[in-house]
Amino acid sequence: MTSPTGLRRRPHRPAWAGRNYGLLTAAAFVTNLGSNGALIAAAFAVLEAGGDGGDVGLVAASRTLPLVLFLLIGGAVADRLPRHRVMVAANALNCLSQAAFAVLVLAGEAELWQMMLLTALGGTGQAFFSPAAEGMLLSSVQGEQASRAFAVFRMAMQGAAVGGAALGGAMVAAIGPGWVLAADAAAFAVAGAMRAFLDVSRVPKRTPGGGMLADLREGWREFAGRPWLWGIVVQFSIANAVVAAADAVYGPLVARDDLGGAGPWGLALGFFGAGTVAGALLMTRWKPRRLLLAGTLCVFPLALPSAALAVPVPVGVLCAVMFLTGVMLEVFGVSWMTALHQEIPEDKLSRVAAYDWFGSVALVPLATALAGPAESAFGRTSALWGCAALIVVVTAAVLCMPDVRNLRRDTKHVAAGERPASADTESPVGRHG
Repeated sequence: MTSPTGLRRRPHRPAWAGRNYGLLTAAAFVTNLGSNGALIAAAFAVLEAGGDGGDVGLVAASRTLPLVLFLLIGGAVADRLPRHRVMVAANALNCLSQAAFAVLVLAGEAELWQMMLLTALGGTGQAFFSPAAEGMLLSSVQGEQASRAFAVFRMAMQGAAVGGAALGGAMVAAIGPGWVLAADAAAFAVAGAMRAFLDVSRVPKRTPGGGMLADLREGWREFAGRPWLWGIVVQFSIANAVVAAADAVYGPLVARDDLGGAGPWGLALGFFGAGTVAGALLMTRWKPRRLLLAGTLCVFPLALPSAALAVPVPVGVLCAVMFLTGVMLEVFGVSWMTALHQEIPEDKLSRVAAYDWFGSVALVPLATALAGPAESAFGRTSALWGCAALIVVVTAAVLCMPDVRNLRRDTKHVAAGERPASADTESPVGRHG
């Protein structure tokens, strides 16, 4: 019989939601809430300073360029140093750069070069933060409940993204972009403080490797030696690029010309965000046996928004398409994180994550830059159908890889101590291939 004392000591959270996982999820929610509002605020700050659409694009590119340049170095650093320290340092850089941006905007003295420089500093911080954060998260959960943990984490992230964009837009209209940027700086400060309390006391420090270049080469061998890994990264290099072109360039133009303006397009994007939350909720229950087969099949609907814009369909149909796409994309996202957690050695997680991130963003600036010339050369409708076709072709190509079709979820329990601990884990985590 369970004693009253035992009942009082029963944890209020599931076994897979350890202290580190809880801190990481809460901190990610805070930063995502602030950052999605800050994206809107930065664009309006440029416009209020007298800039035009081209200047907004320059500021956005200033963030993407250092992100691409420093991602691989960030991954090597995060596998060499304790990841929580890299995350806190990156949060501090983001906090200071956003605070300076906010001060300039509130003082009415922000110039384009200053905004580009501060945004570039934020992108640099993100380049070091993202591989460390992914490696830390993958290390913080264990065993068969890993996919549920990743689904809950992604649900928090996507919910914060939807709420942050809505709240940020309202705040920009009510109190101006400067205060939204200040709130984002405060969010980075709070999240950095939370991440500083991650528990790494029970595990030994990492043994330094043979240098930065050696670490990068080792990460490349880990990445290139797994066909399912590099195949899907190449797939999403192309898919993310064409989706970015459709969403950032063609979507607003179609909305202006055929759907009634910015309002319907914003509503459609909101339905996409709601779909990602619903998809993450679905993945807390569903555990597909063939992880990457199920996830990759769910990438095909990513072509639907481009096709819907090419027609173009009525707003209601577009919202339904965007919602479905969001659901399916989260099925892939959770399956992908589970596969990485299961198959990649813990001490190489951040370097592999860096190659993943690099592939995800490397072609986005090129695609958005070429979207306008492609529209002029082929017409908007043809360009959108081309986007949809590219997604279908690269996804079908990835399904031709046996490793993608056959990688199965590992349902075996891991013996204690089978996997060496890192400087970041609370305890040894799930088995890797």
